[in-house]
Amino acid sequence: MIILGVETTCDETAAAVLTNNNNRITILSNIVASSASLQAKYGGIIPEQAAREQIKSIIPVIQEAIENCKLKIENLDAISVSYGPGLIGSLLVGVETAKTLALVWNKPLIPVNHLIGHFYANWIDNQYKVECIEYRGRKQKNKPFILDTLYTIPAFPCLGLLVSGGHTDLVLFKSHGKYIYLGGTRDDAAGECFDKCARLLGLPYPGGPGISKLARLAKRAQKGKDSYKLPRPMIDSKDFDFSFSGLKTSVSNIVSNKRLTINDKRNFAASIEQAIVDVLVTKTIKAAQKYKVKQIMIAGGVAANAKLRSEFEKNCQLSIVNCTLYIPPVALCTDNAAMIAAAAFFIKPCKDPLKLQANPNLSLAY
Repeated sequence: MIILGVETTCDETAAAVLTNNNNRITILSNIVASSASLQAKYGGIIPEQAAREQIKSIIPVIQEAIENCKLKIENLDAISVSYGPGLIGSLLVGVETAKTLALVWNKPLIPVNHLIGHFYANWIDNQYKVECIEYRGRKQKNKPFILDTLYTIPAFPCLGLLVSGGHTDLVLFKSHGKYIYLGGTRDDAAGECFDKCARLLGLPYPGGPGISKLARLAKRAQKGKDSYKLPRPMIDSKDFDFSFSGLKTSVSNIVSNKRLTINDKRNFAASIEQAIVDVLVTKTIKAAQKYKVKQIMIAGGVAANAKLRSEFEKNCQLSIVNCTLYIPPVALCTDNAAMIAAAAFFIKPCKDPLKLQANPNLSLAY
């Protein structure tokens, strides 16, 4: 089966073609056109501007995705599209385009919750090839290995942590399409906290990469020390909700009351990153232990954070936890259409594609 995926929930315009051959999902092409550099000039995303850029890009991106894998329209078995949550103008560009193409090309249309789509980046086999090639290239240059043995996917039950600019959610997956919502952020999401703290430090948008870069340069961070005693909101709560607004407020208070040198900023960035990562890892591990889950998958843009990835790897290897960890490669953590198409293999098509409506407020909780 071959599915075309379309993703336009925020400032990216993306299209991808994936195939599912004997339950092995593979990327045939994956195209992303982003207006992030344009949005960065204004310190964040301007919704109307993002939608205008997507109107320009949507057809060329879809056309390139199909042409890159040397397929024809008749080779496609279905079209999938993320219909929410997101910016309403951006969502309309993708949803209405997908509906039109489904009608004109006479293809089934599969609606995908963007948040669920992020998790399905962990079902794509290309990720393991990419990560292992990178690792072997640095550590074992001349030692060959067989790529085909590397394809593994999460088994159910599986605990999923979604961390992005707008969402921080913990979900217990029972099977495809069946899950229990365990908790989410009560205010700022983890990625949003990164962005706001970065702005307080004078770093450009998006803020996560900037804070991570400074943190890597921090001398005290290299020694494992926490230079600034920042709060870990709700880290000891008995539920699985999150809150990062208090951390942002603490950062704001320190910045406004102290003149920071470049070394101060580096150490401060390391402390901010550590505080966010501690909360995410601790609450996820607690959930895994409570529900006796041995499979953990991380998804979303913040999953690209190197500190978060390394902390999860260390904690999942502990004997008291002993969980298998799944994290997509960095390229599949941020918004893309490959994850939308991957999720579509496990979702039923619309009975009437023309009735599909964009839903900017769609969530994982129900």
